[in-house]
Amino acid sequence: MSKRVLIVDDSPTEMHILTEILQKNGFTVLTATNGADGVAAAKKEKPDLVLMDVVMPGLNGFQATRQISKDAETAHIPVIIVTTKDMETDRIWGLRQGAKDYLTKPVNESNLLATIKNLLKQ
Repeated sequence: MSKRVLIVDDSPTEMHILTEILQKNGFTVLTATNGADGVAAAKKEKPDLVLMDVVMPGLNGFQATRQISKDAETAHIPVIIVTTKDMETDRIWGLRQGAKDYLTKPVNESNLLATIKNLLKQ
């Protein structure tokens, strides 16, 4: 059974790039275009992993990551923040919100896949 990855990103371009990478590597892709929908989808669908953008309208990725990682229903789901924000302070803050890893865009495909596989092994 293929692993299910929820992509939360408001950019159609990023969504397309990430979806292509995941699908060609055998993952089932679920999508949400903002933080609130991402949190709702994580609760409803219980994906194996979440790729979370940070800069989105409404609930941002840091807030959505915190909600997913602090909720008993979804706390077991690893969240990888995938963002253009590449400051060390952003990375630290993201990990503090409960993210398991932090990748900057544009993502390197092999790096992304290695990170996902590493987290799904646990």
